[in-house]
Amino acid sequence: MTAMTRCLDRPGFMPRLSAHHLLRPRLAAPLLAAQVRVKLLCAPGGSGKSALLAECALQAPAGCLVYWLPLNGVALSPLDFCQRLAQNLGLPFTDEAALLQDLSRWQVSAWLFLDDFCRFPAPQLDALLDRLLTASSPALIWWLGARRRPACNWPRLLLDDELLECSGAELAFNVDEVQALLSHASGHSVERVMQFSAGWCAGVRIYLLGDGHPDKTLLDYLQHELFSTLPAELAEAWLVLAHLPRFNPSLCEHLFGFGDGDQYLRDLQVLGAFIQPWEDATDWLQVFPPLAHLLRDEPWPAKRSWHRRACQWFTTEQDWQAAFEQALLAEEYEVAVSLLQHFSFEDLFRQQNAVLLLRLHEQHGDELMLGSAQLVGLVTAALLFAGRFDQAALCIDQLARFAPQPTAAAQRYLLARWQAQWGWLLHLGGEAERSREHFLEALQALPDSAWTSRLMCLSGLTQQALLRGELDVAQALNRDALCLARAHGSLLLEALLELDHAQLLEQRGAPYRAQSLLENVQAMLLQQRLKAGPLVGRIALRRGHLALRQGHDALAAECFEAGLTMCLHSQDKRVLYGYLGLALLAANRGDYAEAFIQLRDAERLMQQRQVPETVYRAVLLLVSGHFWLQQGRADLTAQAVRRVLRHFRGPGAKQAPPATLELIPRLEYLLVLAEVKLGCADQPLARLNALLETTRQRGMLCLETELLLVLGEVAWQLGDQALARRTLQTGLELAGRCQVQQAIRELRLRSPGLLSALGLEPQASPTGAVENPLSQRELEVLQLIALGNSNLEIADRLFISLHTVKTHARRIHSKLGVERRTQAVAKAKTLGLMGC
Repeated sequence: MTAMTRCLDRPGFMPRLSAHHLLRPRLAAPLLAAQVRVKLLCAPGGSGKSALLAECALQAPAGCLVYWLPLNGVALSPLDFCQRLAQNLGLPFTDEAALLQDLSRWQVSAWLFLDDFCRFPAPQLDALLDRLLTASSPALIWWLGARRRPACNWPRLLLDDELLECSGAELAFNVDEVQALLSHASGHSVERVMQFSAGWCAGVRIYLLGDGHPDKTLLDYLQHELFSTLPAELAEAWLVLAHLPRFNPSLCEHLFGFGDGDQYLRDLQVLGAFIQPWEDATDWLQVFPPLAHLLRDEPWPAKRSWHRRACQWFTTEQDWQAAFEQALLAEEYEVAVSLLQHFSFEDLFRQQNAVLLLRLHEQHGDELMLGSAQLVGLVTAALLFAGRFDQAALCIDQLARFAPQPTAAAQRYLLARWQAQWGWLLHLGGEAERSREHFLEALQALPDSAWTSRLMCLSGLTQQALLRGELDVAQALNRDALCLARAHGSLLLEALLELDHAQLLEQRGAPYRAQSLLENVQAMLLQQRLKAGPLVGRIALRRGHLALRQGHDALAAECFEAGLTMCLHSQDKRVLYGYLGLALLAANRGDYAEAFIQLRDAERLMQQRQVPETVYRAVLLLVSGHFWLQQGRADLTAQAVRRVLRHFRGPGAKQAPPATLELIPRLEYLLVLAEVKLGCADQPLARLNALLETTRQRGMLCLETELLLVLGEVAWQLGDQALARRTLQTGLELAGRCQVQQAIRELRLRSPGLLSALGLEPQASPTGAVENPLSQRELEVLQLIALGNSNLEIADRLFISLHTVKTHARRIHSKLGVERRTQAVAKAKTLGLMGC
């Protein structure tokens, strides 16, 4: 990454930075400012050590001598090292003792750079370096770059405040630096570069070469820089470890033999072979993820046997999740299925277990997968999660194979499990009454030990109460379910139930409280390091919906995109709402072409995955109807809504999907709007007033806000301006109280100029009044800054990326006209934007 050139005002040769070098004051400034004698950069190959040392060397102060000694990782003898060092410093050399004496007497301010110190364990050379560091004068500053940490007395230097050390993680490019590099390399995205490299300097440079084969180039680099330097047994051990998600000395002993495994691991760590902590754990390690992912995609005939041995160890340790994953990688499917006996419903939301179960069921069928009632329950839950209702029905029927049970109690339990599962199938299919009967009967028969099944019955009943508008009943049921989850210490199921709680809060006109609740839930999952991707995906989508409802489009887009990605990966049927959210955001911008593309993609995916139309058809047509009205195509809206409403009216009426509580009243008011615009509405005001009265009785404030705005719009179109003004004024006040801005925005899109014509558009603030220039998310970030949180802590707390936190911070500074965090907090308090 650097070249050497003669520098006229410095002794010896000095490095020349490459034309592609990016100056990184983030790293160089602390190194240059540190008043210590030794500055150590210890990181694997390709981490940018030499480039950073060169950057610092070229900024040496005037009058400071700079010496650069390139060692190229070679294991020199102590005598050879002393000779080279003395020659580089311009000192006469007789022996080590004389050199040590000369260094102790050194008086001129100087920086000595040892670039790429010996890469292999060399006890004698390390001991010599320790003596040199100890004896040298404070006037001589040592800068060391190394792939391994030499065996010197670093604790003593630390205690004497004479050492500054940088590791590989610190040397990695951050998002802002990658963005700066991309300004000279078009056609790449920051996300792809970071995914490929995780900020590792060599990985970033390889990706940006643009040769079209970064994987091959990286493999070649790895072969030269790592494998060619390792003994055969260590190279094989590293390859094995790269195929494991995590490992520790005990697992290595099992894999490579007692006595050898632990030594292999220590040797690889000493050699800087890209071994790092796993998720900040103190007792687990991993191979640097970009390299591990690269190697896992390469053909390797021996991998199955190593995964089998790893499975054995994880099974002995009763780490059922890891054992299950290793069994699948070893293609030991019967072993994998046998391990599922240790799984519960809760485990469906861990890792990618739902997807793995679905894949196993597809590939190996009922004979292998449905050998017990417990397995039937797991597979059924995975099928319901993915929206494969027909397959789920066939799966539930398999419970009959296990009847009769040996005792009456066991038989009642089996029947109750069948009722609970069938209840959920009916519930998701819109069969409300039959589903409710099953849930209630199951609750009567399920023993306390089957608390997970009881909890899920309570959740189903909660959702049905919400759909009926019985908010008090829903709250009581949700509270009972939450108490059950907490009593058994299940944070995952608690988070799942909080999604129901968030819907309840939203219906009561508190979307901001629902948003805060879900942010706290996400933060708890993150703090506990629970890999609950499927559940986090659902939470992200619900947060996107709440942010959109409150008018925070930037936050909504961030949440919808994150949720969409996670739900696609986990095959969750709720992925539909990611597409719908992005479509609504596009319509808010007036980009209806993009909006309909999102709806088309959603429908296509639902059809590809064979999700029943009851899950998505009505919701898609509802959103399409809104867009058609906004475009002035009321005839299309009327046709679509009339067709859909037939399924939700009459004796055989279907229940709305649980994720869309307001579906039916929204379809009803949408039809009124369309018919009024077409001039064929029958008693539109009476119909809307009936909907409004029902909504008020149920205490559904957000829906009440929408209906008030629609009623005012219809009154205006019918010529009753007094009613229109009065109703719209009430609706706007309620929207402000409940923070329901999306309803106002949709009103403006349907009837531009209506609020202005009635004098209801918000007026400019009076002189001296200060409007809040910050978005809700920016206020949240600023409040956490005021509490003393770092950017990383804020990212963890709000479950957003570090880059996003920094972006919010820059916008806050810009909007408030300040430069520092403390100034931003002080000014916000002065303006009354946040509490004192």
